[in-house]
Amino acid sequence: EALVKTKMLNTLRGVFESFGFVPIETPHLEYTEVLLDDNSGEITKQVFRFEDQGKRDVCLRYDLTVPFARFVVQHRSELNLPFKRYAIGSSFRGEQPQLGRYREFTQCDFDIVGVENGPADAEVIQVIVSALNALQIDGFVIRVNNRKVMNGVVSALGIDTSRTSDVLRSIDKIDKIGGEAVVSALQSEVGLTLDVASKLIEFCTLQADNAFSIVEKARKIIPENKEFSQGLLELEMLLTNINKISDCVDHVMIDFSIARGLSYYTGTIFETNLLDLPNIGSVCSGGRYDNLTKNYTNENLPGVGGSVGLDRLIAALLELKLIDKQNSPSKVLCTYFDLESLPLVYQIANQIRSNNINVEVYPEADKIKKQFQYAEKQGIPLVLVFGSDELTQGFFTIKNMATGEQSKIVQFADLLKLLKLGQ
Repeated sequence: EALVKTKMLNTLRGVFESFGFVPIETPHLEYTEVLLDDNSGEITKQVFRFEDQGKRDVCLRYDLTVPFARFVVQHRSELNLPFKRYAIGSSFRGEQPQLGRYREFTQCDFDIVGVENGPADAEVIQVIVSALNALQIDGFVIRVNNRKVMNGVVSALGIDTSRTSDVLRSIDKIDKIGGEAVVSALQSEVGLTLDVASKLIEFCTLQADNAFSIVEKARKIIPENKEFSQGLLELEMLLTNINKISDCVDHVMIDFSIARGLSYYTGTIFETNLLDLPNIGSVCSGGRYDNLTKNYTNENLPGVGGSVGLDRLIAALLELKLIDKQNSPSKVLCTYFDLESLPLVYQIANQIRSNNINVEVYPEADKIKKQFQYAEKQGIPLVLVFGSDELTQGFFTIKNMATGEQSKIVQFADLLKLLKLGQ
């Protein structure tokens, strides 16, 4: 699994850098006052918080976004805005472990800071599409909403705006527990009437032939107010920009049930689900946060970003049998039968390695059957046999472990061609 994960991480780094994002790192540990504020809501219950040896109140980071906001403010004088970064590292939450949910998990974040709503939001969606395409994942949908729309709906339905976060956290559970259960939760936990809770769920489950039609339906159902109207306009702007990016159009839909539980989102929000395994939850999520740095500075530093939940994605792909576990990164195993031949074997292995092909030499002179068994168990697809005939007559014997076929090759250049074709 770690080999699979390493390959996927390298792929994601390549995608992020192809869009101009630069890597940064932030600490696993932050002061509690940096990570949590009065609006942190339910995430407070999941944070690993403790007092260290210096009597400091600290937390393990629960995501990479809030530490990034602190980083931006701390290094503001050194940064050229807009600033595009990516960060890959562990985050920690007090989850009940299950498939796709872990107490420690790897996040792959990318963000654009210093830009208002507009093309940057669409670019974040484009990065997600490009990343999943690069990972050879086809069946996925990116469900998009806007927090201003949801805030406006809460206000239009006469719900106490101080309970907005509670309402959104309940809505965010529609996929997990269903609309009826959410209506009950809104009544019992938030204090909404059955009529208001039902209207809210009716809005959140709106459907239409296309994304623009859903926006029009929304305008007819909910009495418009300033924030609601602004949110719908931003959604239309996002859709317009996405429609200009050909490889994104077929993967994006409007879904008003997307609420995103974290309180720092202010505009565009999105979640990404695999069509063949939707119950595992979102594998890529994110959105716009225009006030995230307000706790540290008076300067307005709006931002937008996304995150690939790599561990959940790997769990899903393994569950769907779309990727195989690997035991070795090696493409070729070199075998030999006596120590006298070892210098030549090492020399040839180094030549192969210098051509960017992973090769390992079996660590002892042993029976050929045992060396073949090792290659098979490790999943090494090709074996180079260095027996007495090969060494005295100057040719290579290569065995394909999948087919059992053996080939005799005279020229080293031809051997390299065969090895590269098999990569």
